[in-house]
Amino acid sequence: MRTGPRRLGPSGVEIGPLALGLWRFTGTDVGQNAALIEAGLELGMNLVDIADVYGLDWGGTGFGACEENLGEVLRARPDLRDRMVLATKGGIVPPVPYNSGAAAMRSACEASLARLSTDRIDLYQVHRPDMFTHPAEVADTLDGLVADGLVGATGVSNYTPAQTRALSAHLDAPLVSTQPEYSAACLDALRDGTLDLCAETGLVPLAWSPLAGGRLMAQVGEDGGVRPELLATLDRLAEREGVDRAAVCIAFVLAHPTAPVAIVGTQQPERLEGLQAALGVQLDRNDVYDIVEASEGVPLP
Repeated sequence: MRTGPRRLGPSGVEIGPLALGLWRFTGTDVGQNAALIEAGLELGMNLVDIADVYGLDWGGTGFGACEENLGEVLRARPDLRDRMVLATKGGIVPPVPYNSGAAAMRSACEASLARLSTDRIDLYQVHRPDMFTHPAEVADTLDGLVADGLVGATGVSNYTPAQTRALSAHLDAPLVSTQPEYSAACLDALRDGTLDLCAETGLVPLAWSPLAGGRLMAQVGEDGGVRPELLATLDRLAEREGVDRAAVCIAFVLAHPTAPVAIVGTQQPERLEGLQAALGVQLDRNDVYDIVEASEGVPLP
């Protein structure tokens, strides 16, 4: 497991192995919100990942609410902006639902900049693929945002490998990241070619929901949609390593040789330190394959 920083493309921007995900960043207390951001930064979680659509759930007030909350923090604590790699996403336009057309994407990026109270987004990602916009049009928009200095680098989220390749073929400024769902309970990225594409091209995988939306924290015997043998395997490894189950889950995500970044979504500063314990977990080849077998419920051939 690689626990050192990851580099985002040719720019050489370094990010930590754990990132702070703000899809639940719906509280409006600026002091508390700033404390969460600062706690993450102190622990090396310098990639702060958000999206314009965050705020439509988790008790938010609507589209853009989480970006507005982060913007309030950055106005109150401008020193925090210089310490973070700020990542956001656009392309979901309820109730369309997806629009990556040129006008929509540029408008989305400019609106995010305003809500975030910043003049530059370090990593701008297409949130979900719009299958009815040609990738050449998406690429032209992303390249324009980079050329205009509004965006430092670009990435994709929830793209298939084929969709990523199609977009990459039209870009001047290369993609630096892809953001799949990946956890011990969701191995699609391991099986569908996403992580293989990262190995081939150097894309940094940013794994969202590394705790499977909390389902991996269910008690054994609860109906959380997770195989009990997976929970038992994780608990066995947690006991051996002297950490909690969450740390083992994060360590599994980090164990892939493409050096993924695990985006953690807790809104409790004290919980961030517990998740940081994942960096000290030692999973060998038998351990990770035990997790895969327990997750899929069948022995490997």
